[in-house]
Amino acid sequence: MTSLINPPQSTLRRLVSSLRNQSNLIFAAASCSVLNKLFDLAPPVLIGLSVDVVVREQKSWLATLGFLTVPSQLGVLAISSFLIWSAESLFEYLYGIFWRNLAQIAQHSLRIKAYKHLQKLEMSFFENDNTGRLMSVLNDDINQLERFLDHGANQILQLIVTVLMVGGAMAILAPGVALFAFLPIPLILWGSINFQQKLAPRYKEVRERAGDLAARLTNNLGGMLTIKSFATESWELERLKNDSDSYRRSNRKAIKLSAAFIPLIRFAILFAFLAILVIGGFKTWEGSMAVGTYSFLVFITQRLLWPLTTLGHTLDEYQRSMASTNRVLDLIDTPIRIASGSKELKSNDVLGKIQFKGVGFSYDERLPIFQDFNLSIPAGFTVGIVGTTGSGKSTLVKLLLRLYSLNAGQILLDDMPIDTLRLTDLRKSIALVSQEVYLFHGTIAENISYGSPEKNVQDIYKAAELAEASTFIMDMPDGYDTVVGERGQKLSGGQRQRIALARAILKEAPILILDEATASVDNETEAAIQRSLQKITANRTTIVIAHRLSTIRNADQIIVLEEGKIVEKGSHENLLNNSGVYTELWKVQAGLRENELIKSSL
Repeated sequence: MTSLINPPQSTLRRLVSSLRNQSNLIFAAASCSVLNKLFDLAPPVLIGLSVDVVVREQKSWLATLGFLTVPSQLGVLAISSFLIWSAESLFEYLYGIFWRNLAQIAQHSLRIKAYKHLQKLEMSFFENDNTGRLMSVLNDDINQLERFLDHGANQILQLIVTVLMVGGAMAILAPGVALFAFLPIPLILWGSINFQQKLAPRYKEVRERAGDLAARLTNNLGGMLTIKSFATESWELERLKNDSDSYRRSNRKAIKLSAAFIPLIRFAILFAFLAILVIGGFKTWEGSMAVGTYSFLVFITQRLLWPLTTLGHTLDEYQRSMASTNRVLDLIDTPIRIASGSKELKSNDVLGKIQFKGVGFSYDERLPIFQDFNLSIPAGFTVGIVGTTGSGKSTLVKLLLRLYSLNAGQILLDDMPIDTLRLTDLRKSIALVSQEVYLFHGTIAENISYGSPEKNVQDIYKAAELAEASTFIMDMPDGYDTVVGERGQKLSGGQRQRIALARAILKEAPILILDEATASVDNETEAAIQRSLQKITANRTTIVIAHRLSTIRNADQIIVLEEGKIVEKGSHENLLNNSGVYTELWKVQAGLRENELIKSSL
């Protein structure tokens, strides 16, 4: 029986380990399930004793306990019935509360644990996975486990108690007849194990198809503007139909197998029940078995065998939950490749000196972005970084934030290797305005103060003014209380970027990184932001990555990257005098290159 009800040991151990803090609740729930089933099995005993009292009167089994008259015996049975039914109801109520509380605690604990672990994983994990699958794991799979703990765990425990108690009682009272009741059990066990082994891979496939479907829905809902603008609604609908149909077919294969289990088990149970009915009846008719014993056997056989018909449903729930549990625990057990250092770093103590020493890096197994890369940024300097697409500009920022692991070399902050610093402290010391601005669903004020809950309203207003965002914010009907929508979709690209800039300003970090911070703003706003940058960058180290060279012309130093290497560096004026890569880029953006080409063609 153990091999039937236990999940694969690795999964069971991992699940129990995850719930070890709830051992008392598990014990209480299991105890109430066992006690409830014990009292639930008592009525057939009472029926057998009642028949024994009516037939044998003063010679009944109760008479041997000192209750000599039939009325006294029936009175004892009535009181016992009341107490047994009350106890059964009480423990049913208690196990319902305990198992459901455990299910709620388990789903909450696992979801929080999985999400907490998810936040510690490196960015490459998210690039290689998809949001829909992760949403499916964090929501659907955990809910599947919750449903099993609500009902399935109790059913398994009570089934074990039933087999042990009823089987033991029948073996003691009528071993010859009990043999026939036990005959179908090996068949039931064999069938259950066989079905279990065949169902496991099918439900694994079901969960995978569910993840694919969730991924498709997430991607399509997030890309609705693209779908509409390219008029691909019909094509996307067809792709969704295919994914949904794959999920339906996977479920149908699993259902087809699980549905065949119960009818087969019922025939095995019918054989056992008929054997008890006929063989026990003949023995009672011949006088070799008491009428009360025969009555008990007939009723208790149903209690033993009929619950086994629920085994198919229980196994069905169990296999679904185990497939889901594996996905959740696999996520939790995903190795963390970027571990936090132990050295504490306070933002107020950071000077902002940054050094890249012999850095080597590549994304997964692609060609290296950097090989023996070296760069030193003095504290308080403003450094502009330019270069063609794919030259490694944004990668430098991601490496500084430790979003990826280095293949070689090291990065130092104030002469301290950043991998020795606490990750939280390192990232709190850096304010980033990414080229991919992300705003959360909420108000403008909430988005500006994101990550800086200690700041007051006046601080928020000041940051918005520095980011040249206050004017358009106040023009909105609700001002700073305007809800921006999911991903800030109610705002323009330039507005979103300015709010992101205000958010970085409010953070007051000693290091500021602007990754294409003016890419989506108009020329007038860009000029205004450039004016405010002189105030923003004071007394802090600033890295400005820009395609618009006008943004960085006042930087202390400009770095020109090509294929992961520094090909030029210096001030704006010096680089223009070199007539190198930077000069060509400047001519293109200033329109000078185009004029030269026109003149040469005339």
